[in-house]
Amino acid sequence: MRENRTSVRRELIGGLTTFLAMSYILAVNPELLGSAGMDKTAVFTATVLAAIGGCLLMGLVANFPVALAPGMGLNAFFTYTVVQEWHIPWQTALAGVFVAGILFILLTLSKLRDKLINLIPSALKYAVSAGIGLFIAFSGLQTSGIIVADKSNAVALGNLHNPTVLLAIFGIIVGIMLVTANVTGGIFWGMFITAAVGMIFGIIPLPSGIVSGVPSVQPLFGQAITHIGDINSFQMIIVILTFFIIGLFDTSGTLVGVATEAGMVDKESGEVKGVGKALFSGALATTLGSIFGTSPTTAYVESTSGVAVGARTGLSSVFVAVLFAIAAFFSPVLTVITSAVTASALIIVGILMLSNVQYIDWTKFEIAVPAFFTMIMMLLTYSISEGLAVGFIFYPITMTVKGRWREVNALMWTMMVVFILYFAFVA
Repeated sequence: MRENRTSVRRELIGGLTTFLAMSYILAVNPELLGSAGMDKTAVFTATVLAAIGGCLLMGLVANFPVALAPGMGLNAFFTYTVVQEWHIPWQTALAGVFVAGILFILLTLSKLRDKLINLIPSALKYAVSAGIGLFIAFSGLQTSGIIVADKSNAVALGNLHNPTVLLAIFGIIVGIMLVTANVTGGIFWGMFITAAVGMIFGIIPLPSGIVSGVPSVQPLFGQAITHIGDINSFQMIIVILTFFIIGLFDTSGTLVGVATEAGMVDKESGEVKGVGKALFSGALATTLGSIFGTSPTTAYVESTSGVAVGARTGLSSVFVAVLFAIAAFFSPVLTVITSAVTASALIIVGILMLSNVQYIDWTKFEIAVPAFFTMIMMLLTYSISEGLAVGFIFYPITMTVKGRWREVNALMWTMMVVFILYFAFVA
């Protein structure tokens, strides 16, 4: 503690702050994965278990002030693209998450770890993150009824006289106000206020209770392992690659960002202290989470809020795990968490993720083109993987035309071929 200039009290406050900032996932994840046909109450428990396991690993193994839980964006990809669009059973999708987790573990144990992370161009990493932000923000607008399908214009504004739509708009405004005002746990409190208003006006039914026993995870537990044999198509290879690639640089990017805030980056070498163990913890958390029955587990950028108030060690992550364990007994509250309530969380997180566009060099057209197509195609095809694929195809092309083909590594050329084959024979 003294070495890191912190105390148990500061770590507790940091853990509590981080938990409040990311606790919205307890409501959003069951809502999203429930749309994939999974039991919502079981997903709630799986989310809790994945978060507890991930946070304990990050705290006890890596001693890193970063919290883990099922990631936003990847849960949307799991539901809307893999299950709903590609008609892959959720059990098989979980098996894909498990395999991606195993690949991630093997990578973290090898010397290729740092090299592979650096082989993907920074511009594409930022574009993927921003594109996912657009994707989940649009999902929030669509599922809440604010944006609806339209035969003439593809999409149109929804019925603004519908009480549910009005509640969603109210929630978005409240959530944005709270986050703008830097209120700790602003996203969570925005959802809380929206649900309360919805119940007061009879738009949302009252819950049957507040506290109960922890729901059984039995409907989901182990499905990822028993359905590995169902991974028998090129489409599933694309699914696994998407889970793996996004999970890899999502986790690594968050770890670097939080480590920088916490002063854990070596000033001379630029290396992050303990990043190897932290990446291993994230990889193992994804694998365990899939067994419990949830989409990929990743590091949460909301951990920076805990670091900002003093968290410097893994003890804060342990405290986050304890808070998730306590939250497991409040599952009845899930019944009031409707799409109107979660819309604000999806949109606000989307806005935060979109901020990554500032790190893309838009003055260089050979960089701007693949970045643009990555983002716009994620949104317009309603598919994270297809947006990723288009961006990865354009990058070698534009770099070659510009005369910078030597800067395109073997991985990028390989991914271009893989994704071209995907569009030719699968999509």
